[in-house]
Amino acid sequence: MTGGQSLSPVAVICGGGRLPVEVIAAAVESGRRVVAIAIKGEADERIAAYNPSYLGWGQIGKLASLLEREGCRDVVMIGSVTRRPELRQIVGDLGTMRRLPKIIASLAGGDDSILTKIIRFFEDEGFRIIGAHEVAPGLLARPGTIVGKDASAEVALDLNLAIEAVVALGRLDIGQAAVSVAGRVIAVEGAEGTDAMLDRCRTVRERGRVKGKGGVLVKCAKPGQDMRVDLPTIGPDTIRAAANAGLSGIGIEAGRVLIAERTQTEALARELSISLWGVEPLDGAQEPDEAAK
Repeated sequence: MTGGQSLSPVAVICGGGRLPVEVIAAAVESGRRVVAIAIKGEADERIAAYNPSYLGWGQIGKLASLLEREGCRDVVMIGSVTRRPELRQIVGDLGTMRRLPKIIASLAGGDDSILTKIIRFFEDEGFRIIGAHEVAPGLLARPGTIVGKDASAEVALDLNLAIEAVVALGRLDIGQAAVSVAGRVIAVEGAEGTDAMLDRCRTVRERGRVKGKGGVLVKCAKPGQDMRVDLPTIGPDTIRAAANAGLSGIGIEAGRVLIAERTQTEALARELSISLWGVEPLDGAQEPDEAAK
């Protein structure tokens, strides 16, 4: 328990996946009171253990009132959202109707644009969006070899090539991951996500389109990534998909990528002979406190 943290409640708005559960658990363990808000149709059932309030897209007014009543100024948004809400879903309570012009504006543009507008929306309401890593720092990847063997010179070449590809993707707001095999980038992530990209790698390998064994997946934050939202994440499914694609290792940006279900993820990597490395922050990438400004 540190400083004034225990006196300052934090709201955790939970999308899908295991990560929201882990973030809440870490915050509670640190002594901070947590107000859990589960997005209907998205949040994992395991959130129920923390007595969340279940809110739909049309209950923005109720959400704001809840946060005010609980004394929450700090808000964490974590977890996946599988579908963008339609207009009819967000026309809800009176508080939502009053804020409707701002909400509609938040639905226009690319993913980064949406996230930026959502943050601004909450800030205009008097709240502060903070990153999941601020309440659960143990989820962040550390630098160096995490699991398996140190990277050889050949593997380092593939890591560097994939990093260059990810940086280029990030600048265009396309994706956060790439795969390199034997000195050649064979796949980059698009809207389908990392696991689907790895499935493509498996397919092209089975068809003989990729020569050479092994290869690496690299996942990094985008240049200028806002550390408060949408941090890249790996977990057990990533490890399985990398193994199915015939890869031998995964590089993740240290301090800027989250490892979900860390114990299970690392154990599975050992079992499937997938090395896991925390690569140093990329040149030109903003530090967490800079990106949040």
